[in-house]
Amino acid sequence: MASTVLRNCSKLLKINVRKCTILPHASTGVRHKSTIQYATRPDLPKLAYRKLKGKSPGVVFLPGFASHMGGQKAEALEEFCKSLGHSYLRFDYSGCGSSEGEMGNYNIGAWKKDVLYVLDELVEGPQILVGSSMGGWLMLLAALARPEKTVALVGISIAADHFVTAYNALPMETKKEIEEQGFWKFPTKHNEEGFYTLSRDFLKEAENHCILQSPIPISCPVRLIHGLKDSDVPWHVSMQVAERVLSNDVDVIFRKHGLHRMSEKDDIKLVVYTIDDLIDKLTTLG
Repeated sequence: MASTVLRNCSKLLKINVRKCTILPHASTGVRHKSTIQYATRPDLPKLAYRKLKGKSPGVVFLPGFASHMGGQKAEALEEFCKSLGHSYLRFDYSGCGSSEGEMGNYNIGAWKKDVLYVLDELVEGPQILVGSSMGGWLMLLAALARPEKTVALVGISIAADHFVTAYNALPMETKKEIEEQGFWKFPTKHNEEGFYTLSRDFLKEAENHCILQSPIPISCPVRLIHGLKDSDVPWHVSMQVAERVLSNDVDVIFRKHGLHRMSEKDDIKLVVYTIDDLIDKLTTLG
């Protein structure tokens, strides 16, 4: 059974964070970013990524749908890993951010391949995967495919099966319209248009990667952080994941006033503290 921790916005994890400076340049606004690099793959778009070399376990950040590696959480985690001397990698999926391609040409399966490429070719040794929203879904898929490379998982507003679940909940008339039109204007508050255009082919392909209908054979430590005021992905998705993952080391942490993006200062601190605790745990066990 997953353990559930409820906290409000004024309280953070009571974790004995090691003597390091969390978000070292947050107060001055000075950022010394890693250099953007491009991975060339045969017959596939170049992947843009930023990498810090360091000790194990490393941390890999997986952004959400239509997001990129330059977000607040991704950059804060780089500063944190740099302060501890641990390796860190963040990247953009095919068709997103600085990577090659048009986003509409790719799907969950293609982005899963991007993550596996990162684990196989761009990092060394055991990794803590940190997945935000759709990145949390891909994080689970990657952990299933590469258990030997995955030593812990941190899901932020995890969106496992989300597009498929949302589509299946639509009225029959709406589904019929989508079938006839060939696309769905998926509502969102995160762009000016107010929607993402998802093709019917994208939705059908996503069905091949749904994981919430059966036990999830992942045995590493799992931490799931979700805001109770998330209006994009319901918090109970994190509970579903926690119940289905076979690991005995699973915590679900709720933020009373947390929104979907979990990008407030205290939200990011909670993510950092959670990863710090996992690193300490894994290093001690190792």
